[in-house]
Amino acid sequence: MQLKNETSFSTLLYIFGFVLVPPVVIRNDDWTWEDLCHYLYVEKAFDNIVISPGPGSPTCANDIGICLRLLHECDDIPILGVCLGHQALGYVHGAKVVHANEPVHGLLSEIEHNGCRLFNGIPSGRNSGSKVVRYHSLVIDPESLPKELIPISWTCSTDTRSFLEISNASSTSDAHGMVSSDSRSKAEKCLRVSFNSHQNIWNGKVLMAIVHSARPHYGVQFHPESIGTCFGREIFKNFREITEDHRLTYGPSVTSKGNVDYSGNKIILRKPVDKLSDGTFPCRSTELNGVGRKGVGPFDLANLSHPSNGVKFLRLTWKKYNHLASEVGGARNIFYQLFGHHKAENTFWLDSSSIEKGRARFSFMGGKGGSLWKQMVFQLPDDSGRPFEGGGYLSVEDAQGSKTNTFLKDGFFDYLNKDLSSLQYERKDYEGLPFDFHGGYVGYFGYELKVECGAAYNQHKSRTPDACFFFADNLLVVDHSSDDVYLLSIHEECNTSTSWLDETELKLMELKTSVPEKLIEECLLHDSFTPCKVDFVAEKSKEGYISDVEKCKQYIKDGESYELCLTTQIRKQIGEIDALRLYLRLREKNPAPYAAWLNFSKVGICICCSSPERFLQLNRDGVLEAKPIKGTAKRGVTTEEDEQLKMQLQYSEKNQAENLMIVDLLRNDLGRVCEPGSVHVPLLMDVESYATVHTMVSTIRGKKKPNVSAIECIEAAFPGGSMTGAPKLRSMELLDSIENCPRGIYSGCMGYISYNQTFDLNIVIRTVVLHQDEASIGAGGAIIALSDPIEEYEEMILKTHAPSTAVMEFS
Repeated sequence: MQLKNETSFSTLLYIFGFVLVPPVVIRNDDWTWEDLCHYLYVEKAFDNIVISPGPGSPTCANDIGICLRLLHECDDIPILGVCLGHQALGYVHGAKVVHANEPVHGLLSEIEHNGCRLFNGIPSGRNSGSKVVRYHSLVIDPESLPKELIPISWTCSTDTRSFLEISNASSTSDAHGMVSSDSRSKAEKCLRVSFNSHQNIWNGKVLMAIVHSARPHYGVQFHPESIGTCFGREIFKNFREITEDHRLTYGPSVTSKGNVDYSGNKIILRKPVDKLSDGTFPCRSTELNGVGRKGVGPFDLANLSHPSNGVKFLRLTWKKYNHLASEVGGARNIFYQLFGHHKAENTFWLDSSSIEKGRARFSFMGGKGGSLWKQMVFQLPDDSGRPFEGGGYLSVEDAQGSKTNTFLKDGFFDYLNKDLSSLQYERKDYEGLPFDFHGGYVGYFGYELKVECGAAYNQHKSRTPDACFFFADNLLVVDHSSDDVYLLSIHEECNTSTSWLDETELKLMELKTSVPEKLIEECLLHDSFTPCKVDFVAEKSKEGYISDVEKCKQYIKDGESYELCLTTQIRKQIGEIDALRLYLRLREKNPAPYAAWLNFSKVGICICCSSPERFLQLNRDGVLEAKPIKGTAKRGVTTEEDEQLKMQLQYSEKNQAENLMIVDLLRNDLGRVCEPGSVHVPLLMDVESYATVHTMVSTIRGKKKPNVSAIECIEAAFPGGSMTGAPKLRSMELLDSIENCPRGIYSGCMGYISYNQTFDLNIVIRTVVLHQDEASIGAGGAIIALSDPIEEYEEMILKTHAPSTAVMEFS
């Protein structure tokens, strides 16, 4: 079992009996004490418990929940406390939890240990390879440790180092750093004597691990599950072996499989109800698994897809035109000529305008199409500042213009999941296509939809709809690698019409015969820009933004968060504007692999996006991929300056810490919906260069569980961790209290969700949102303990430069 304080980190496999299975994850306020005792001592459902990291302090009941009582009373069950769980183990036995000399988040330390069994086989000391990642502002005061708590590990020095710095310094383990098992008890005894004699053995070193002298209770201040911690897997393996030995010594904890079923990636338990007169619990079974918008609780049913009654059987028809794109002027000319008429109303263009180094390959475009086309607009109720009670208002307009308005009791993600599950299809229809979008939903999820993914409330109501999507049944695809063009049309099985394919083919051939004239007409776009004299107005002044950075740093110092992604917005009244030509200007100035144009003309929203960041992708092989950006620097004027700025970004301690924290966050998000052990990081802290900035990007991948739907994958990771900070839920709550306006479309995600359950979504950054005669641009940055307020303000301004310049030159 893993008792989870709100946290942002991956879980590993723990032992239940002698069989490795995924842990049952339970939030610290999900169960009553009676429930917990029933599962531990009546059902004997669990062998051990891990108390996870989390924000806050063990002295606060809301932060630690039931965990203190667990540590106090369950003296016969192996428990491992991590970070906050470690501090709770100390606090419950009388140790003082105090502020560290300085907060340490996303940085590494070398540790030494006394050979305690938890560190069996792990090297110790300087240059031994025993590097651990730390995320904490609070520590146990070692001078306050009671005699029953034994220190077993501590930092080698007072220094902390960045991931790349310490990785380059030493990457191998030295044999002389190992502590033999024969010397463990002697080392523990000697250290306890020294400690109880109040001899100053610490010299500024930080206590990193403790063990109870008479109970199988351990605590580690660092994060063994972090991507940057060496030997983290060995620590969990050692804890598993400690559990096995405890089981052999004191008898089995787990009963027969008749009471507890761990098969199929879900846990079948018995659900306690009211006590009987004799004090026992009558039970009925319930299921637990790892997916759920509100967090996994003890009585959640397995989240399976249930198609709605209106099942549609879809077929796909497509045509391919070899090497056609350049012959008709490329993706820009194709979209402008085929979909740009009537102000490009009700159109989309998922535009891979930066394809260097294989960052992107395909562009998808289309407009209001055939009989299956529809537009969905969703708005949350106005519950600003109050706990979210669920639901929202959905408006759907079909291809004939008929509208329906519905209140969705279970929210938009649930609706979309059921709608997608109702679509049946033939896999053979898209065999041979090299891309994964074959028609389906195109649109955006706004940031405030976070309340459907675990956030308690929204402090601000979005000025724009919280989600807008087209169902696109006709689309054109450009393969930038091969220069091929594809036309696709999906239709119900009973409808075999190919009229859209035929008509669009004729239009493409007309472009082919007249492309020189068309390109001349297109080039006129470059000659009509007049700089605007009316500048953007910021939601926050420079002084206000700097003050907000200081607030974030105080929250971090107090242990409320590790990293807070602070944002703000700038706005400008624009009146009438040719939005498509503005987007063409933006993509020219700031090409990006996940750029996009969306025009929901029915609700007056147009989105001009030049995002370099992928939020989440699910391909046809069931592989999930996230590519968070954390760390941004401007481009240099000369080649030498540019390379210097790139290297400064690569080896910046602050930017590495930011990136590492979000990588660990995304590993946790993907771990909720991926096969155990499949989540990995093929690229860590890679630097990518774009027209105006260098960025630090990492790649996280995992294999989706077969019983998890595409929409559930999006829910598990939304909003993108690079826009929230870590831990995610607490960070969003704190940011809501600091920021003075809704984020809306900015900080959400946009892209496609294919009818065959694949998707690719970006993070909405470097984006101009046009709505109600106003252009708005959001920007911000990650605030950590190392942040300099003035530098954070300058980074935020840098991120607005490309989109704001495009607007100023055009409007």
